Amino acid sequence: MLDNHAPGTICIEDMEIGMVRSRSKQITDRDIRLFAEVSTDHNPVHLNDNYARDTIFEGRIAHGMLTASLISAVVGEQLPGHGTVYLSQNLRFMAPVRPGDILEAFVKVTAIDYAKRRVTLETHCMVGNTVVLKGDALVLAPSRKFD
Repeated sequence: MLDNHAPGTICIEDMEIGMVRSRSKQITDRDIRLFAEVSTDHNPVHLNDNYARDTIFEGRIAHGMLTASLISAVVGEQLPGHGTVYLSQNLRFMAPVRPGDILEAFVKVTAIDYAKRRVTLETHCMVGNTVVLKGDALVLAPSRKFD
């Protein structure tokens, strides 16, 4: 059967426990402003320096879901990749991400149910050596049988 999946996509038939993929991105002021517009979350802790300085964060931070969206990019583009359907995602926010930070998202396969095409993923994001987000996801992986 012809494989119509994008390069980098890993079909369930080729998946193995322990596979890891990652992606990094510098979080910019523009990213935060655009995310605020798309999400309609205009909390001043993300957008207003004066307001944010007086919070527990002592400065502006990126939206937590903006941070989590980098995990979605790894899942949707690399592991498993195109054709993946999210079934669930658990998140624990551990530390703030600030404008200018270089964020790296990691996804690791921890369990595979080949019959149901379900893959359990360990997910986390880091800024330098600091874990800023951790969790797990359950996804429906693409399959060559359903091309």
